Parts: sequence; structure tokens; C-alpha cells
Amino acid sequence: MNMASIVYFLGTIVTFACAWLLLRAYVSTRTKLLLWSGLCFVGLTLANILLWVDLVVLASDVSLYRVRLGTAAVAMLLLLYGLIFESE
Repeated sequence: MNMASIVYFLGTIVTFACAWLLLRAYVSTRTKLLLWSGLCFVGLTLANILLWVDLVVLASDVSLYRVRLGTAAVAMLLLLYGLIFESE
């Protein structure tokens, strides 16, 4: 396991932990901004998993660059929607 794999793994764990904490807080408080933030971090976790698959598992066979970028963009759009339309 090389250093890049460890960094990708740690990034995935951190974004997953953020998503879990935000969604857990949403369940207890029902604040919509927590929901949108949690969903954003779920998308970022998915993007980090795709990063690992793209650069470690598939290596140079197939490029998932556009899929990774699209996943991260959708995640950011979820947060943007929450900030614009659900803020009090």
C-alpha cells in the first residue's frame, strides 16, 4: 500500500465521518441546512471512493475523471441549494 492509497483512504474516512455527523445532527434537530450539508458530504465521500478506484484500482486502464468531477459538482450543488433556499 503506497502513500497515495493511504491519503485517498483517509480523505474518504474524513468525508464519511463529516457526512455521518451532519446527518446524525439533522435527525435530532431537523435543521434543513444540516441535511443539505450532510448530503453534500455523502457526495464528496462518493467522489473520494471514485478517486481511489480511478487512481489505485484501475490505474491507467480507464479514466473516471469526468465521473469524479460530476459527482463532486453535484455534491457542491446540493450544498449551494441548501445555502440559498433553506437558510433562515
